[in-house]
Amino acid sequence: PRTHLVFLKTHKTGGSSVVNLLHRFGEARGLRFALPHRYQFGYPATFRAERVKGYQPGGPPFDIICHHMRFNLTEVQKVMPNDSFYFSIVRDPATLGESAFAYYRAVAPAFRRAPSLAAFLASPGRFYEAGARGNHYARNLQWFDFGLPSSLGAKEVAAALAGLERVFALVLLAEHFDESLVLLREALCWPEEAMAAFAHNGRLAGGAPRVSPTQAARLRAWNNLDWALYAHLNRSFWRRAEAFGATRLQQEVARLRQHRHDLARRCLRGGGPLPARAIADGRLRPFQPPGRAEILGYALRAGLPPAERERCARLATPELQYKDILDRWQFGAGGN
Repeated sequence: PRTHLVFLKTHKTGGSSVVNLLHRFGEARGLRFALPHRYQFGYPATFRAERVKGYQPGGPPFDIICHHMRFNLTEVQKVMPNDSFYFSIVRDPATLGESAFAYYRAVAPAFRRAPSLAAFLASPGRFYEAGARGNHYARNLQWFDFGLPSSLGAKEVAAALAGLERVFALVLLAEHFDESLVLLREALCWPEEAMAAFAHNGRLAGGAPRVSPTQAARLRAWNNLDWALYAHLNRSFWRRAEAFGATRLQQEVARLRQHRHDLARRCLRGGGPLPARAIADGRLRPFQPPGRAEILGYALRAGLPPAERERCARLATPELQYKDILDRWQFGAGGN
C-alpha cells in the first residue's frame, strides 16, 4: 500500500470525506501527518513548508499531507518524500458555486453584498471586486486552490492544465465520488475496507435552493477557469475509468456502497447524518460556518461495545476534531 500521500483538499468538493479516510488509514498505521499549526496552512496565502508543525529543513519527511492549502509544489516537495502520490478532487462549478455562496456568505464580500444568488448571477460585476479579502471564494475557487494565476490566455490555460496532470496522478470527481474512491483504491493498492467513509461536511437539505439550468450556465461562465479545469480533468477521469473497466467499476462501487450502508446501520443513531443541534457529543459535532448553511454530522448508536464504538467514532469524527486527535498523538498535549 502507498503511504506517502499529498491530497490537495479543494473547497466545497467533498474533500472532507476523503480527509476522514486518510486520517483513519494513517492513524491505524502510525503514519506521520504534516499538520498545520491551526487548521489550515496559512490559507489563502500560498503554502510554505514552515507552515507545517514540526517541520525542520533537512529533517525527516512526513507521510501524509491533506489539510487546506493553496498549492505550491516547490514548497510541498520540501515537506513530502519524492515518491509521494499527488491527488485532489474537483466539482462542477455550477453546483460548487451555489454551495460556496451558501457556505461563504459571511466571509466573501461579493456574496455578502448580494441579496440572493439569483441577484449575484444577474450581474456579478456589481458585487465582485477582484483582490478584495475573501473574494477568492466568489470566483474560480478551485483554480485558486490549485495555486494557478488568474490572468491567463487560452494557450496559457491549456499549458497550466497540462502541468497539473504531470503533478497530480489522479483527480477525483465529486459527482462520481464512489467511482473516484474505487480508482483511488486501485492506485494506492489499499484494501477495500479502507475506502469506506461517511459523507462529511454535507449541508442540510433545503438550506438553499438548487440552481436552475440558466443559473448553472451563468455559474460556469462566471467561473470560467474552474469550468476549463473541471472539463479537462473530467475527460481524464473517464479515460482512467474506461481503462479500469466499466463492469468491474460498477461491481466495486456496489460493494463499497453496501459496506458503507452496513457501517452506517451498525454505527449511527438514525442510520445517517443529523443536524448539528441533534448531536450532543461535542467531539462529533461539526463546525457551523457563520451564515445560513447548516452542516450535518453524526451521532453514535447507544450500547456499542467499546472497540466498535471507537471504530465508529473515528468514521464519524469531523475533520477539525480529528486533526486535534492527530496533533495530540504526534506532539502530545500542548506540543509546539
